[in-house]
Amino acid sequence: MNFAPGNIAALIIASSFAAGLNVYATVLTLGILARTSWVQLPPGLDSLGNTWVIVACAIMFAVEFVADKIPGFDMIWNGLHTVVRIPIAALVAYHASSHLSPQMQVAAAVIGGTIALAAHSSKTAIRAVVTPSPEPVSNIALSTTEDALAVGLTWFATHHPYIAASMALILLATAALAARSLLRALRRPLRRWLQLDTDQETASAKPRS
Repeated sequence: MNFAPGNIAALIIASSFAAGLNVYATVLTLGILARTSWVQLPPGLDSLGNTWVIVACAIMFAVEFVADKIPGFDMIWNGLHTVVRIPIAALVAYHASSHLSPQMQVAAAVIGGTIALAAHSSKTAIRAVVTPSPEPVSNIALSTTEDALAVGLTWFATHHPYIAASMALILLATAALAARSLLRALRRPLRRWLQLDTDQETASAKPRS
């Protein structure tokens, strides 16, 4: 991989988006690539090839693979991972730009964390709409797609960083719009229910003549 600033920026965009979906899958993929030397990653990411990093991420990926597909519990899991996905994405971005100036490293970390936050927030918002559905198939399908996307996009970013970054930005915009539309659609019946509940309480509170 060419370590030009443009390629590094594209890698950071794609991997940060992937980390916002599944940080363990993202780091595990980068770790395996670093360990096997399948592709040459930026020098700062060599530590991801450490055996303990790979084993820990593999275990947590297996745990998340199950936990993220359980309706209801997936919302708790995603909520807790707000403090995991964003910092790790920022840290990966920081180390990926280790051969650049300190100012550029800080900028890379901020960009990586921001993209991961946006991806994570969109994912959580969509889950909030899908989770109440009575059947578990939609949750399982959505979670499996996210897992595959995190692995595939991370791998693709190491081979075709610009294409991967473009895909990540398009997916991020699409997910944000979808989450916004779904939440708006959810608010309407919720407002009607709350209004109906308020009217019933008001009616019951009125003194009978």
